Amino acid sequence: MLPVLQALTGMQGRRAPADVEVLGLPAGATVRVFRPPNPPIDTAPALLWIHGGGYVIGSAAQDDRLCRRFSAELGATVASVDYRLAPQHPYPAALEDCWAALTRLAELPGVDPARIAIGGASAGGGLAAALAQWAADRGDVSPVLQLLVYPMLDDRSAALPANRGYRLWNPRSNQFGWSSYLGDADPQVAVPARRADLSGLAPAWIGVGTLDLFYDEDLAYAERLRRAGVPCEVETVPGAFHGFDLLMPKVAVSRAFFASQCESLRNAFGRRA
Repeated sequence: MLPVLQALTGMQGRRAPADVEVLGLPAGATVRVFRPPNPPIDTAPALLWIHGGGYVIGSAAQDDRLCRRFSAELGATVASVDYRLAPQHPYPAALEDCWAALTRLAELPGVDPARIAIGGASAGGGLAAALAQWAADRGDVSPVLQLLVYPMLDDRSAALPANRGYRLWNPRSNQFGWSSYLGDADPQVAVPARRADLSGLAPAWIGVGTLDLFYDEDLAYAERLRRAGVPCEVETVPGAFHGFDLLMPKVAVSRAFFASQCESLRNAFGRRA
């Protein structure tokens, strides 16, 4: 079913709305750019957003509404990257696309390169965490925040027992996603949670529900960031499952979850203003 799912999700966004600018990237990837409704006269902060889908499905267009919300709430330019998917394109293809999108975003007119955040949900959160590590190593762009929404960080979670009623994403799905993404890559290099030294990374916001498969690995990563001297805010949502805010965006707990993300982004942009 994977080819069918990839084809269906790939159909999203073939016709870009009038408020979306689509820019080409190397290797065939693209990035969708959203400008704030009332852009400032000079430069504004920016957010690079990375969609989820277990590294194997999804498209940037699935998060168009979310990106518009971020842009309007923050007065920021938001760029959403349509990265190459596994297993056809295993590591590091998706991460290379995200890096290309980040450097392109930093060069866009009206964007303050000193106030760029990176973020994503699920596999997109995992890619955002890996991208923050690349940024620390390379130094070309220094993100002010890594916004990690129930991020998919650790391939070792695929070995968890499958007897719990995880919604939307379970250990079996997780094993398939990670094996497709990693291919022949060394997990010690390709998996964000396996990086030994987390010092020097951008400050982080990590949000996850207590019934999410990624709950334990996300809290463990947050603790490791703090021990490494990286500021990390953690937002846990009691009783919430994976992707709860996407399925029920209008309920109070989802609105509060989004508001916490926006507040963290505002604080990060203000620190470098």
